[in-house]
Amino acid sequence: MTNFETMRRRLTMLLLAVLTSVAAGTASANDLPDPRITPGATNPDVTQENIQATVCVKGWTKTIRPPKYYTNKLKKTQIMQYRLQDRDPRDYEEDHLVALSIGGHPTDPRNLWPQPRQSGWNAQQKDQLEFVLYKMVCHREIGLVDAQVAMSSNWVEAYKRFVPTHPHYMPRGQFAD
Repeated sequence: MTNFETMRRRLTMLLLAVLTSVAAGTASANDLPDPRITPGATNPDVTQENIQATVCVKGWTKTIRPPKYYTNKLKKTQIMQYRLQDRDPRDYEEDHLVALSIGGHPTDPRNLWPQPRQSGWNAQQKDQLEFVLYKMVCHREIGLVDAQVAMSSNWVEAYKRFVPTHPHYMPRGQFAD
C-alpha cells in the first residue's frame, strides 16, 4: 500500500468516526471547553480520604465558591480568550469544569469557562451530571478522581454514561436529595 493510499484510508476512517459521533449526538465545539484553556483543575484540599468532611457535607461548596465579581470578571476575559462570536456575558454561565461538589478548584481559571446557556448541551444538563456524580462520590459508587476525570475529559460523555440511568437523576432539573 502506498503512502497516499494509507493516508486516504486514515482520512476515510477519521471521517467515518466524525460522522458516527455526530450522528450519536456528541457535543459541538461550543458545548465543551477548549482543553488548552480549560483543562480542569482540582482542589488540593479535597481527597478521597476526607470527602465525608468536605464535599459530602451539606453546604460545603458555599464556603469555597468564588464571589460573583471574580467569576464575572473572569468570564469577560475568557469570552475574549475563547474568541467567541457572541460577546454578551449574559449568554454564558462561568462554570467550573470539575464541579466544586466533586473537588473542583474554586478559583483556578483552568477550571472555569464561559459555558453557553443556550446550546445543545447546556448548563442545566451539566448541573444534573454534577449532582449525580456528587451523590455517587459521597455514596462511594465512584472514586473521587474517577469522577473528576470523567467530568474534565468530556462532561457530555460522562452525562450520557452516568445520568440517565442513575436513581438520583430526575428529568426537568428536579433533583432527589
